[in-house]
This record gives sequence, structure tokens and C-alpha cells, in this order.
Amino acid sequence: MLTGTLALGVWFLVSDAPAYIFALLLPLGLLTFILSLIIGHFLAEPLNILEKKVRAFAAGGDVSFASDGRLYEADELAATISALVKKSASQQQDLVLREKRQTQFVSDVAHELRTPLTAIRGNADLLRDPDLPPALHDKFCGIIVEESERLSRLVNDLLALQHIEDGTRALELGRVNLHDLAQGVLDTLKPILDERKANVWIEGEAPDVLGDRDQLRQVISNLVDNASRFVEPGGHIVIELFGMRGNSIITVKDDGPGFGDIDPKLLFERFYRTDASRARGTGGTGLGLAIVKSIVEAHDGTVEAVNLPEGGACFIVAIPSVPSA
Repeated sequence: MLTGTLALGVWFLVSDAPAYIFALLLPLGLLTFILSLIIGHFLAEPLNILEKKVRAFAAGGDVSFASDGRLYEADELAATISALVKKSASQQQDLVLREKRQTQFVSDVAHELRTPLTAIRGNADLLRDPDLPPALHDKFCGIIVEESERLSRLVNDLLALQHIEDGTRALELGRVNLHDLAQGVLDTLKPILDERKANVWIEGEAPDVLGDRDQLRQVISNLVDNASRFVEPGGHIVIELFGMRGNSIITVKDDGPGFGDIDPKLLFERFYRTDASRARGTGGTGLGLAIVKSIVEAHDGTVEAVNLPEGGACFIVAIPSVPSA
């Protein structure tokens, strides 16, 4: 009602106005219309340019979404699109690397499985000889058993690594005393360590950690077992425990030959072997340290390896400590 009244009043004012008023209003309205077109074009041009860039990028072109500063909203939209493009490129690169790692992993597994299977097949064929002497018969049977056990260890390690990395087995967290855990590992490995004539002992104490006892036991077990494979008979292995900067530190030191002049990170790659162990004389599967790395990282920790100045290798595990009870 009020709007209608106002409109009617304006109409009466205009209708009673002299003719020159109309002569002034007409160009003014035209000027206003032209200015609105210019302003609309100025506002829409950055958006049109951005649309063309998006279409070019969708077609596979190399496009930069840098802002030009002419329109704040267009600049914000360009920044958002640029961030999405970078994220997409990063994810695509990660996907390519993951596919390469998976392909390499399958190739490595096939290579590692082929060796024991070839040995089993070859020795089984030799056993088919009816004139085979008993001594050779026992020898070939022993090789088959040894390679079968190695094959079982490899499969078990592969399954363990898969369960850790894909999270199919949840961590059963609890307070873990690392000294008691390390002592339990030494008690379990005693027959093997005695057979290899390795002298192993524990030094120091470290704060408790919140972790999965079984998996942390495997970390220490793999490190000690790995060290015992490379020390000479009568060699020494020290498990040192201490706390530092909110972390519980586990170091496993040996007086063996060390790992040479290589990048220590390579030691934790699947199936990586130093020159000293490529002959598989140590009996390892090449997955022990990869399992260690996966378990430690699942506990928000880190693991490193260094060559000791006096000779030998040192593996350092750091896991966040929990407050004293």
C-alpha cells in the first residue's frame, strides 16, 4: 500500500514536470546503463578468465592460477583452485610412487620366493635317483628342510609386515617396561645366541612406554637377531636403555663389520641386503628391519642406524615415554 502511494506521487511529480526534465533524465539513465555495463564487464572479466583457465586445465594444459589482484572474490577463488590443483598433483605423484613400490615389491617377493623353491625342486629331483648314496640322500633332505623353513619365515614376515602397515591388527596398548621386555627377548633367543656364540647384555633403564608389548618385543628381537648374524663368534651385542627429551631410547650395538658406506635408510627397505649378506648365508629374509621400522612408526617413534667409530653398527629406536606411575 505504501509502495503504491509513493509510486503514484512520483508519477504526479514527473507528469507535472517541464519537458526539459525529461531531456535531462534520458541521457542520465543512458549513462547509468552504460556505466553498469562497464562495471559488470570489469567484475565479470576475472571470472571469465578463471573459467577459461579451468577449462584449459581440464583439457590437460599447464595453467597457472595466480591471482591478478583485480577482483578480491576472483583472487580467493583462484587461490582455492590453485591449492586443489597442487593437492591433486601431489596425490597423483604419491599414487604413481605407490604403484611403483607395489610393482617393485611384487617383483622382489617373486625373486625371494624363487630361490628357496628352486632349491627345493632341484634337491627333490636329485632324491628321485634310486642309486643315490645314503649320505647324499640325507644331505639333500636337509637342504629341502632348511629351504622350507626359510620359505615359511619369509611368508610369516610378509604377513606380519602387511598386518602392521595396513592396520588390520590393532595395537593392544599398555604400559611396557622396556628392561623387562629386553630381558624376555634375551631369554627367548638364548639358544640361538649361544649357538652363534654371541655375548649379549643389557645396560641402563628407560622410562616405560605406551605400546603393544608383542610388537615391541619383535622390534628388540629382530634387532638383536640381526646383530647376532653379523658378529664374529665371541662377538658382543649391547642393548642400552635410557630416556632423553621425553623419549625412551633403545640402542642395539654390536662389534661386527657394520653396514659399510651406504645410506642407512636403505637398511629399512624391504629385501635390501648389504654386500656382506647377499649370499643369504645369514639366513635372514630381508624383511626384519622393514618390520622394525613399521612397528616403531606405528608407535609414533623413529628408528635410525649408524656405523660406530670403533667398528660395528648401532640401531637407535626412540619411542615417546609415558609419565612415571
